Amino acid sequence: VARKEIRLIIKMNHLAGFMVCIMSGASSPLALFLVGCYAAALGVHGEERRVARHAEAAHYMAAVYEHQSILTPNPLALTSRKQALELMNQNLDIYEQQVMIAAQKGVQIIVFPEDGIHGFNFTRTSIYPFLDFMPSPQLVRWNPCLEPHRFNDTEVLQRLSCMAIKGNMFLVANLGTKQPCRNNDPGCPNEGRYQFNTNVVFSNNGTLVDRYRKHNLYFEAAFDAPLKVDHIIFDTPFAGKFGIFTCFDILFFDPAIRLLKDSEVKHVVYPTAWMNQLPLLAAIQIQRAFATAFGINLLAANIHQPSLGMTGSGIHSPLKSFWHHDMENATGHLIIAQVAKNPLGLIGTENATGKMNPSHSRFLEILAGDPYCEKDAQEVHCDRATKWNMNTPPPFHSEMMYDNFTLVPVWGKEGYLRVCANGLCCYLLYQRPTLSKELYALGVFDGLHTVHGTYYVQVCALVKCGGLGFDTCGQEITEATGIFEFHLWGNFSTSYIFPLLLTSGMSLETPEQLGWENDYFFLSKSGLSSGLVTAALYGRLYERD
Repeated sequence: VARKEIRLIIKMNHLAGFMVCIMSGASSPLALFLVGCYAAALGVHGEERRVARHAEAAHYMAAVYEHQSILTPNPLALTSRKQALELMNQNLDIYEQQVMIAAQKGVQIIVFPEDGIHGFNFTRTSIYPFLDFMPSPQLVRWNPCLEPHRFNDTEVLQRLSCMAIKGNMFLVANLGTKQPCRNNDPGCPNEGRYQFNTNVVFSNNGTLVDRYRKHNLYFEAAFDAPLKVDHIIFDTPFAGKFGIFTCFDILFFDPAIRLLKDSEVKHVVYPTAWMNQLPLLAAIQIQRAFATAFGINLLAANIHQPSLGMTGSGIHSPLKSFWHHDMENATGHLIIAQVAKNPLGLIGTENATGKMNPSHSRFLEILAGDPYCEKDAQEVHCDRATKWNMNTPPPFHSEMMYDNFTLVPVWGKEGYLRVCANGLCCYLLYQRPTLSKELYALGVFDGLHTVHGTYYVQVCALVKCGGLGFDTCGQEITEATGIFEFHLWGNFSTSYIFPLLLTSGMSLETPEQLGWENDYFFLSKSGLSSGLVTAALYGRLYERD
């Protein structure tokens, strides 16, 4: 209906211009004047329509909503389905308001966070009244809004389906679902049902397009992991293929990495309930790093519970992010952005003029072990005078992200440092325009992370320490004043490396260059907009988990 109204308005505008010409041309040769005026009326709007069509052809409109959930006072207490629906409908009312706001902006897909409808910290028993029955979309084609009585206990699915219709947009949301199972099923829980942390996708006509059941649960005793990993890719008429997964999944091979083996998947929708952990794993940090590493768009909706350290949502492309991080205010936030259908990755090692950055020349010289020669239009210059002698201070150890990092202090206005641990060596070539009264350190960790999850990481990190003592390196800080121009690199033994670049005030920055050079993976950056909090290369060795 809305699109028909828009077309009607355009036609009315053209007709109005045509009528003005008729009225003003009463004393002129009528036929010639009408042709000229009608052509002029078309010309006024033609260029606008051409520009709009070009933008529409290359982009789509997306929204993510960071939701301040209305929570049950005691998630361990037993309640009725009626009481559970009363609470969930309060959250769904807010969802519907956001859908209608997004619809006014022409949004074509909206993403809501994990746990946003029902909350968290339930037991298997206490969450049961909050669960909807979920038929398999692969087996059943169903529109819950138009067929509300087809299955029992589907009130939440019905409301979400109707929202998608009202907003005329694809809608992605997270809820708890239940699936009966039989005794002859070896994985069937004692209660005779599976309980899943589930993302659902509805098309703009309310049809249930697909569902994803979370595989990598994060201390979620109320839910089961599916016996077989869901690898869900859904198609859209406005941007092609989207992948989908949830929260903690982003750190593991299945399903996140395997989904992106499909080269046609350029977009991922990502409901999450992420507790920030600096200096390496704040929500917006890992979201942007994932988008950059894989050259995709990531639509990430986080829950908003500052008291639990939960905030940080965004619409991320490899080169740009629209993000929200707010630990001060207890309110939700809607992000709307125009998103490229075919996201562009980072540029190569040379800038647009073909002239190589001097610091990158020095970096290449170090890697090659020989003078690096730079060619311009007239002659070849070789800088043989520069000797990059490593003068690394003695290393120290400090806990970062619950892991025992080996670090060296970053002192002075310029330098070339190395620090190694367990086969991984990290290097830093840096310059600083001015020194600040802050301690920075270059750290390395190569090992199995075992707190709040078990997974193998290789990390090279330049971080601002919490104070001036070595034991403060690795502490959580968000403000900094130190400006760096740097190359950071390491001899990683994995190709799955996520670039983390965070500056003061929880601001995201884009790496200048990123990639492999002589078997080293590197990140470079100059022109920071504010003080550096973290610059890191976060590698994952999935096969060693």
